[in-house]
Amino acid sequence: MNNFLNSRWFKFSLVGGIYLFWVIWLNNYWWLIGLVVICDIYVTEKVHWSFWKKKNPVDGKQTKVVEWVDAIIFAVIAATFIKMFFIEAYTIPTSSMEKSMMVGDYLFVSKTAYGPKMPNTPVSFPFVHHTMPLSATMKSFSTIISNPYRRIAGFGKVKNDDVVVFNFPEGDTVSVNLQQTSSYYELVRLYGRDKVWSDKRTFGDIIYRPVDKRENYIKRCIAIPGDSLQIVNGKVYVNGKSQKEIPGIQNKYLINTNGTAINNTTLEKLDVTRSEIEESDGRYVIPLTAEQFKKMDALKFIQSKERSLFPTDYNDPALFPHDPKFPWNLDNFGPIWIPKKGVTINLSVENLPLYKRIIDIYEENDLQVKDGTIFINGTPASTYTFKMDYFWMMGDNRYNSADSRYWGFVPEDHVVGKASFVWLSLDKNKSFLSKIRWNRFFMGI
Repeated sequence: MNNFLNSRWFKFSLVGGIYLFWVIWLNNYWWLIGLVVICDIYVTEKVHWSFWKKKNPVDGKQTKVVEWVDAIIFAVIAATFIKMFFIEAYTIPTSSMEKSMMVGDYLFVSKTAYGPKMPNTPVSFPFVHHTMPLSATMKSFSTIISNPYRRIAGFGKVKNDDVVVFNFPEGDTVSVNLQQTSSYYELVRLYGRDKVWSDKRTFGDIIYRPVDKRENYIKRCIAIPGDSLQIVNGKVYVNGKSQKEIPGIQNKYLINTNGTAINNTTLEKLDVTRSEIEESDGRYVIPLTAEQFKKMDALKFIQSKERSLFPTDYNDPALFPHDPKFPWNLDNFGPIWIPKKGVTINLSVENLPLYKRIIDIYEENDLQVKDGTIFINGTPASTYTFKMDYFWMMGDNRYNSADSRYWGFVPEDHVVGKASFVWLSLDKNKSFLSKIRWNRFFMGI
C-alpha cells in the first residue's frame, strides 16, 4: 500500500484530479494545459520546475536557505489561492455596523457563498490591497493585464439581510490625502472639481482604482435586485413590508434626565460608546439597540425617552441622488426601485438622477443630456435595460454609517463575499487580556 501511495502515478492522479476539478469550476479550459506540467512534475520529469533547488543533491538534502525559499513559495501560492477562491480575513475598522459587528472584530469572508470574483488586476503584490506597505501612494498592482468582470459558480446569491463585503462603489476615483474620510465625489460636490484637482496640499493626487482595488466596505444588504425600498419615519420597508427585526440595529433616541448626568459606568453597563453621544443641558441623543432602549427603563433619573427623527420636510443634500427633485433625509427616504439585470425601465430627465451613475459609470455608456433629451452612446433614449444586478446596502448603526443612502446602488461586480464568522475580537480601549472579547470568539454572522 505504501508503495502505491508513494508511486508517481498515484500522486499525478490525485493532484491532476484536484486540478481538473478546479479547471471545471473555473470554466476556462485553456488551463487544461497545466495538466501537462503536473504530468511532467510527477511522471516524466523532463523539466526542472523547481529551479531554485539542486536537481539531484549529493546527500539528498537541500540547504537550509533553499528549504526556506521552498516553504515561502509554497505558502505564498497556497495562501493566495485560498484568499482568491475560498475565504479571506477582514477586520472591522469603523462603528457603522455596531452592535452587530464591533470595531476590532476580525472575521472571515466566504468567497464561495456568492461565487469567487475573478481579479480585474491579477498582477499585484501578494497580501496587500491597493497600496504598498509603508507607503501612502505607491500602488501594489499593475494594470498591464486588465480583465473584465467575471464570477464563477458559488453556493447561492445575495439575499435580503445578508452581511456583505464589497468594494466601495465611489472608490473608483480617490483623493490620496482624504481617502479615509470623504469620497472624491463628495469632495467635488462640496468644493468643486477645479479646487479638488488643483489644491494638491489639501487633497493630494487624484488617482484611479480598478474595481477589485477599491476600499472594502461591510454592510447589511437591505434590498436585492427588483426590490422597492422606502424609509418612513425611520422604519425601513422593502416591497411594502417592514424590515424584520435585527437585534444589532441601532437608532437614535432622545433621552431627557432630571439633571443627573449619565456617567461612564452607566454607559459601560449599557455598552454605549461615549463618542457617539450628543449632550446638551441634561438632554442626550444616543444610538441604541432595541434591547439597550428597554434597559434604560431601570434608570430612575430618566424622565422621558423617544426616537429622534428628522422631520419629513427636511431635505439632506448629502444623500443620494444629490438632486433637489428628491428631498429625502435619513428617516424619510424613497421610494426607490433597485435595478435588476435584464429589466427595461422608462427613462426621463426626472428619474435620470437615480440611474445616471449606473448608466454612465458602472455600465460604461456615453450618457449626455441635450435640450431635455437623453442620449446614450449618441442615440436618443427613452428606455434603458440594465446589464447588471444592483443591491442596496446599509449599516446597522443607522445614523453613523456611510452607505447606499449617501452613494446609491452597489453593482454586482463590486460584491466580494459574505461575512461568515468572527474568529477574534479586540477592544482597543482596554488593555492586555481585557482587550479580548471572549464572547465573540467564532461567532457566526
